[in-house]
Amino acid sequence: MQQLIPLNLPHPRKRVPLLAPLRKDVASIGPVWLPVVLVFGAIAAVAYVDHLVISTSLVYLYIFPLGISAILLRKEVTYSLVPVCILFHDYWSPRIIHPEMRIFDNLLALLCFWFVVYAIQRYIEQREMLAKTIQQQRDDLLQDLELAAQVQRMFLPAGTPSIAGLEIAGMMQPSKGVGGDYYDFLPINAETIQIVIADVSGKGVSAALLMSATAAAMRLEADRDRNMLQQVERLNTEIGAVSNPEQYVTLLVAEIDTHKRIIRYVNCGHNPALLFQAKTRTLKRLESSCPPIGLNPDESCELAIADLTAGDVVVLYTDGVTEAQNQRSEEFGMERLSAIVRNGSSLSAEELIINIFNSTANFCGDVGFRDDVTIVVVKCVFDGYPA
Repeated sequence: MQQLIPLNLPHPRKRVPLLAPLRKDVASIGPVWLPVVLVFGAIAAVAYVDHLVISTSLVYLYIFPLGISAILLRKEVTYSLVPVCILFHDYWSPRIIHPEMRIFDNLLALLCFWFVVYAIQRYIEQREMLAKTIQQQRDDLLQDLELAAQVQRMFLPAGTPSIAGLEIAGMMQPSKGVGGDYYDFLPINAETIQIVIADVSGKGVSAALLMSATAAAMRLEADRDRNMLQQVERLNTEIGAVSNPEQYVTLLVAEIDTHKRIIRYVNCGHNPALLFQAKTRTLKRLESSCPPIGLNPDESCELAIADLTAGDVVVLYTDGVTEAQNQRSEEFGMERLSAIVRNGSSLSAEELIINIFNSTANFCGDVGFRDDVTIVVVKCVFDGYPA
């Protein structure tokens, strides 16, 4: 059976639109008739004034409507209006001059009008070419930023590891396409895991590049040695070698051992993590014990230890949470975060993260986040403690 191929013929009742008189960028702004009425109304007004004045020639006034036409109408339409203006001046002007002088006057006006129209059109074309170049560069930059964001997301954990007795959740929300925050989960064995959270000084691409270097170096150090103090010392030397003095990294590495039920941590200038202790319903801050990474390669850090019990909650975060501001320039602060952690201690790790993020976002309102927001929550569910 022969297959019939339909032809894309126009519908007999469908009208083919006439050639638009406006330039593309002008046609997308408003009604088509308004610029046309403005141009022809200006030509009629100049012709009327030129007809009334006898003492002198007012042919130069036609530059005004032709200039408007060169800005609003298509190039072909504007050039076709030049001889129209000359004809109006030649037939409506009441001045009586010698025919040869009249021809010379008309030719000179014709050349002047074409030159003015050409100069305006040339300027508009160059402006459009510049706008297209800028738009293309902007699109290329956005594409590069998207690629950088994809690379950055590769350093973030794809999921949460399964450690008996722990419920773990984490999230990172960059304020721009790319950010300077980083977190990771590094399982050691079935009972122990290292949790890393870091914040690079600054924002944008430079912070994202240093964050990527920090994430790669941290994973290499974790594969090489599980001693947190040695990891931090080597990381401090490596980051200091590739960053400038104005850039540094705040870092908190915590190791949770579910068998011994302890948390060991090293805080390098990072925001103090919160440890909610279920038995006493109090909050303990895991404070900083050494400067940020990359500032001083000779600095030594201290290892701190805290006990864990069933129902305890560890909350790690970056300053994008506590320093988030509302319309009155008030910061979210540690007190609000502590209250949310204390009141939400019975929630699951993921629900507590959502609660913290939504509370911060509602506090900011229309201002939004000005910095990257990263939150990691670890809940101890020892001995079948209900999540």
